[in-house]
Amino acid sequence: MQAVSFPQIMQILALTDEMEISREEVDIPLTPESPGVVRRLPNGKLEIVVDADMPFDEWLKGLAPTIHDLMDEKDEGR
Repeated sequence: MQAVSFPQIMQILALTDEMEISREEVDIPLTPESPGVVRRLPNGKLEIVVDADMPFDEWLKGLAPTIHDLMDEKDEGR
């Protein structure tokens, strides 16, 4: 994958919408990386970088648990 498509971005945002995460709090770079990553940026936003080497649908299935884990860490003060 060389670039994240608009339909893929919409799928990611649909997932974060279901998790009640504001779209203004999500940053999705258009260029995927290997490996992909989900992290908090210094400004507090949630950065979601698509994995360049994994099929998108497979990667997307693991996104919600990854976000939940990150949110749990934030709630625990790590």
